[in-house]
Amino acid sequence: MFKTENRLTLWNISIAMVALFIGGSFGPLQKLEHAGLLDYSSLRSLGIQSYYQGLTIHGVLNALVWTTFFIMGFFIYTISYSLKRPSSYPKLHWAATWVMGLGVVGAAVPILLNLATVLFTFYAPLKASPYFYIGLAMVIVGSWMHGWGMFLTFRDWRRANPKTQTPLIAMGSLVTMAMWQISTLGVAIEVLVLLIPFSFGLTSGTDPLLARTFFWFFGHPVVYFWLLPVYVSWYGMMPKQAGGKLFSDQLARIVFWLFLVLIPTGVHHQYTDPGIPIGWKIVFGLLTFCIFLPSMLTAFTVIASLETGARARGGTGLLGWVRALPWHDPSFTAQNLAMILFAFGGISGITNASYTVNMAVHNTIWMPGHFHLTVGSAVTLTFFGIIYWMLPSIIGKPLWSAKLALWQAWSWFAGMIIMSNGLHILGLNFGVPRRVPLSLAGYALPEWTPLITYALVGGLILGASGLMFYFNIVATALSKKKLEHPIEMPVAEALHPEEMVNPPAWLDNWRPWLLVTAALILVVYMPLFIQLISNYNPVPGFKVW
Repeated sequence: MFKTENRLTLWNISIAMVALFIGGSFGPLQKLEHAGLLDYSSLRSLGIQSYYQGLTIHGVLNALVWTTFFIMGFFIYTISYSLKRPSSYPKLHWAATWVMGLGVVGAAVPILLNLATVLFTFYAPLKASPYFYIGLAMVIVGSWMHGWGMFLTFRDWRRANPKTQTPLIAMGSLVTMAMWQISTLGVAIEVLVLLIPFSFGLTSGTDPLLARTFFWFFGHPVVYFWLLPVYVSWYGMMPKQAGGKLFSDQLARIVFWLFLVLIPTGVHHQYTDPGIPIGWKIVFGLLTFCIFLPSMLTAFTVIASLETGARARGGTGLLGWVRALPWHDPSFTAQNLAMILFAFGGISGITNASYTVNMAVHNTIWMPGHFHLTVGSAVTLTFFGIIYWMLPSIIGKPLWSAKLALWQAWSWFAGMIIMSNGLHILGLNFGVPRRVPLSLAGYALPEWTPLITYALVGGLILGASGLMFYFNIVATALSKKKLEHPIEMPVAEALHPEEMVNPPAWLDNWRPWLLVTAALILVVYMPLFIQLISNYNPVPGFKVW
């Protein structure tokens, strides 16, 4: 019934995994450079001209390509299977995959030719090849096309089921795509209006502050884009994998809607930008702290759901039930360990949102420590866990080695704890800067060396863990074994069935949530953009590396 959707999912996730393999390979290399054990000039035979070119490859492929392609494939799967309906417009999804794929090639070629060494954030007035920006624009447009296909499928399902509540898994997936469609408008405007004409030389320059503000309109919601597919699994699937039920279906739905409403938080990434009035920074800081609410609702609901499953499996005691969770299941274990790492990432995120403390850590290596706990752990390790059940489900073959998958999950957990802890301490205690080849820094202090070595150990463990993952997945794909019993998408039932009998209409009604989202964006962003555009100050571009 879902052969086309399965093929679309496989294509998107395969491209995602290739991107992660290439981009992730530069992670251990960066740690080796920080420790003074690698001179990037030795990589010139591979076409890598500088530390910053490697850092650009690492950031763009890991943060943008790996995540976006995986999420598109995952949502094609979740929406079709949860609605029990094939995609209404599969050709639109195929076209979207092609557009995104060509966009990746278009952006990757300039990076590999050292014509777009502008890092993941591509801040102006750093100047890249126009084809880099065009490639990124194509990736965004392709993701929009995927979203249109998903919304049209949902529209057709709604017409056939006018009084049925949207299944939670489909609802979470669709809300994520709506948030993505809105938030990417910022980076689309930046790329199409400011950066492409600027890179072609059609304008004398561009305004760095305006470009940065458009970028961060998208740049923080992209974290939700990474995280909400994780929540789709944590809420909608993991309770089933744990042998239990979802503690509260309604709380889960509220969390997804709150993340949609809280799109306008990006200026907290610009606390150090002098051109933005302090009053607006305070407003955006307060909105950022509001994210604490859905995060805590998630912590409570997901842990309660897992506890019900563990107790149903015979777990007892205040915390003894934890031992009864299915730790033998690599899919569950990878995602549970991702939750633990995300707790630490969330704590450092609250630190980053604080105006005064942010000033101390913003441009230090603390920040890579933070986002490796979020996109590198909560997101990536959960995606690994999802692949451990979804790939066998699609191709009809058992996972090559569940034991190797367990080793991979635990080694990723250990490596990330070690590396991120070292980076956090280096940034907070010593002010070690980020985005810097530390082996060449003349101001480096001997006191940094033990912690840099400590972080290097973590980075090497992560590299080994990544190789375990890829070996297992390739071996699974090449295996001739067939599943004895088909694997279905795990769908968690609600612990309290009465929630589903007469659910509040506002939890399944898009209009009020979209209106509130639009109103909040207009109230907090429109005056700021009017001010920045009225003070437009173009600066000539330049290439540094």
